[in-house]
Amino acid sequence: MDKPDDSKQVLVTTPAGYLLRVPRDSVDAGHFERLANIGYRARERQEHAAAARAFAEALSWWRGPALVDVQAGRRLRLYAQRLSEGRLNALSCRIEADVRLGRHHELIGELSVVTSQHPTHEGLVAHLMLALYRSGRRCEALETYQRLRANLTDQRGLEPSPALRRLHRSMLSADQATTDLVEPWQGTQGAPHRPAPQQRIPADVATMPWSVGGPN
Repeated sequence: MDKPDDSKQVLVTTPAGYLLRVPRDSVDAGHFERLANIGYRARERQEHAAAARAFAEALSWWRGPALVDVQAGRRLRLYAQRLSEGRLNALSCRIEADVRLGRHHELIGELSVVTSQHPTHEGLVAHLMLALYRSGRRCEALETYQRLRANLTDQRGLEPSPALRRLHRSMLSADQATTDLVEPWQGTQGAPHRPAPQQRIPADVATMPWSVGGPN
């Protein structure tokens, strides 16, 4: 049973108003950040299956936009923005881990939705291009690049990054009849996953670090 004065330890009066004191593990954001950090550490060790699981569990603590029902001032808006950026980064890292595990077909639907929400996010678009390409849908992968380029040009006055342009050129020049798609990403156990014969992408392009790893 709680002590009678426990509430006074949770809700504290200060000169500026009220302060709510709760343990970090009682807040969804605390669970998210703890699990995301586990994912980042697994990612650094190239333990892709463990990273994918940790990021997926971290993302499961999200139910919608951060602090959506809270009247926020400047500080809370900045905090909500930081949480949202952390969620997007964890999502990109989870997808990266799944791509490295060869789950290309499974990711196409999710990536189609996510890239429609973030049409200028080069990392997510790169993941979608690779997922489509490795699923035998090269034309759609190339169309995805063209949509990104149009969005960047129209909204930002920018061209895609050199790494993404190299990926695009590799897809354009590949000869599906004579070459195999090289799977440059090692799994956590044994030999690398080898998909069905498709086109070749240079390993230095396909393994570009599209996701920013780890918190600041």
